[in-house]
Amino acid sequence: MSYKVAAVAAIVGAVAIAGAYTLGQQQGKTPAAVAHAPAGTLPASGAQDVREGKVGVDPNEKFTHFRVGNKNVKKIFADNGVIWVATSGGVIRYDTRTDEYKLFDNQSGLLSNGMFYVGRIQGRITVGTYGGGMSILDENTGAWETYNIPEGLGDAFVYDVVETRSGDIWIATWSGVNRVRGGKLKDPSAWELHTVESTSGGLPNDWVYGLAEGKNGEMWLATEGGMARFMDGKWENWNHSRGVGADYDKVKQDIAYKSDPAKESLHHAQQKREMGLEGIDQAYNPNYIIALVVDEDGTVWSGTWGGGLAHYDGQKWTNYTTVEGLPGNHVFMLHRDQQNRLWVGTNNGLAVKEGDQFRIMKSSDGLFNDTVFSMTTTKEGDLWIGSYGGVAHIRPAS
Repeated sequence: MSYKVAAVAAIVGAVAIAGAYTLGQQQGKTPAAVAHAPAGTLPASGAQDVREGKVGVDPNEKFTHFRVGNKNVKKIFADNGVIWVATSGGVIRYDTRTDEYKLFDNQSGLLSNGMFYVGRIQGRITVGTYGGGMSILDENTGAWETYNIPEGLGDAFVYDVVETRSGDIWIATWSGVNRVRGGKLKDPSAWELHTVESTSGGLPNDWVYGLAEGKNGEMWLATEGGMARFMDGKWENWNHSRGVGADYDKVKQDIAYKSDPAKESLHHAQQKREMGLEGIDQAYNPNYIIALVVDEDGTVWSGTWGGGLAHYDGQKWTNYTTVEGLPGNHVFMLHRDQQNRLWVGTNNGLAVKEGDQFRIMKSSDGLFNDTVFSMTTTKEGDLWIGSYGGVAHIRPAS
């Protein structure tokens, strides 16, 4: 399927709202100079702080995007014509039908501007924040209700939230994973916290980044120490020694980030020591699982930090890297769309898996930036793709 970039407004998060900015060739027009500006560059118009209103749209423009300033777009949620954009500077509600937008941040009831998750839990818009817990929006009043450590949350840093088919709510935090039985958020006795200690190592690391429910109701968890599964009350985990992520010798020539986080962080250094990777001084740790998707057939896809894309078929792991056609080996995002295609966001572009090959999209094809952190798709086939500094809206060519 071919795509074209839809004309959308340029939003500069909590800083300003500006008009549409072209990032590539327009139909019948000369490419704009801003096409070569660094991602996240703020417009030079000196616009005032604007938190809500309408945005301009030029349907003739081909490569235009949302801008969110010097911020990451960590999650995007499509909600029946409304797009929610979770950034490191608040969450934006954009109504594609009316071109109205509104920014929610710590000036509108949230405890933190950093966002890692946005979606609907129990039918209500829910955000997971960086240091401000989990908050749920009353869309009638605009008020936020926050669940934090006093309510039973493992940590104020919330990376993902899943509501299971049975009604349980799982919450991924920096200090383990919460399970709220029956989704009874207001019942303290319904809250559980699972950590490395409480599971006797079944959960391989307390830093839980992603969650997904499996085919038979099992819960899969992406952690900084590998992949974990909770099924029938039992824990199992996999790391690089059990097949997750490509070997260093295979990917060392394509490591994007030469500075090793373990040199700056005692936490990262400890993880590399525990996994026997302390001798590698590049940004490579295949046990560090950043992204997660579980297919309808029960198989699992995992995005690793420098070790490429890992696939578990129930028996063994198969790893895909730049050697197999991925644009990059740092996999930040995985998304399965309504047409059952797997999309892979990397440090060097977006890829869609087509059979045994990958079709690659980059900024020259309409992405805001080649580093892709988030994505969602609509039933109409539109793609919304988040990067540092902005969002690209790409729709099927008519």
